[in-house]
Amino acid sequence: MKIILILLFIVSNIFCLNLEKPKIYKNQDIKNWLMSEKLDGIRAYWDGKFLYTKNGNKIFVPSSFTHNFPPFELDGELWSKRDDFENIQSIVLDKTPSSKWSEITYNIFEAPNAKGNFYNRLEKVKNWFDKNPNVKVHIIKQIKCRNKKELDAFLEKIVLLKGEGVIIKNPNLEYINKRSANSLKVKKFYDEEGIVQKINYNNKKMKSLTIKLNNGIIFNLGNGFSDKERLNPPKVGEQITFKYYDLTKNGKPKFASFLRIRKKE
Repeated sequence: MKIILILLFIVSNIFCLNLEKPKIYKNQDIKNWLMSEKLDGIRAYWDGKFLYTKNGNKIFVPSSFTHNFPPFELDGELWSKRDDFENIQSIVLDKTPSSKWSEITYNIFEAPNAKGNFYNRLEKVKNWFDKNPNVKVHIIKQIKCRNKKELDAFLEKIVLLKGEGVIIKNPNLEYINKRSANSLKVKKFYDEEGIVQKINYNNKKMKSLTIKLNNGIIFNLGNGFSDKERLNPPKVGEQITFKYYDLTKNGKPKFASFLRIRKKE
C-alpha cells in the first residue's frame, strides 16, 4: 500500500517537476531579452491531450475550449482580465465546468521541450494555431527590452493597469525544465503562499493569523484584512496568498499583507 501511495504521489506531481519556473529579478543584465505581462491567473500545462495545473492536477474544461489544441506541449495562463483572480480561480478549479468558462482564455507563453530557442518555440505555436484556429487562444505578446529603464517603464505601465507584474526572458536559449535564471519575474512586491496554523483573536475579532511557509518559517500576518475578513477569517489548514516587500535576516516577510485565500491547484 505504501509503495502504491508513493507512486501516485510521484505521478500527480510529475508536471510541476518538469516545467520551467522563473527566478526573481534583482538587477541582472537583461539587455535584449524579451518582456511580457505576467498574468494573474491559473497556470495551465497542456500535455497534448489534457490541461493540468502546475501541481499536476487535471483541469476540467468544456470540450470546446481545447478544440484544435496541438499534439505537442503548451504552457500558459488561464485568465479573464486584470484584477480578477478570485473569479478565475472559482471557474478554472471547479470540477464541473460551468458556462462561466466563456470568460476564460488560454494565454500561451511557452512550448515546453520544443526544439530551438524561445523565438523558434513560439513560432511553432503560432504556426499551429494559424492553421488550426481557436478563439480562446492567445499567444502572449513579447517585447524586446534594451535596458533596465525600458523594463521599469513597462512594469510601471502594467501596475497602473492593475496588472501583476512582468516576466523577462533570455530568448536565445533552449527550454530549461527547472527554475531558471534565464527567466525572471519582476514585480513591485513579492507574493508567497502559506498555510494557516492558528487564528489569533482580540475581543472576539481576528487580530492576526499564524502562517507557516513551505520552508518551515512561521510568522504572524496581521495586515491587509477587511473588517468582514476579520470577523470571518481563513480557517486553520487553508492556504493563503500574501504580499511582502523584503525578508528579515531570519527569513521572515517584511511588511506582509493578506491578499486572498488560495484554492488547491
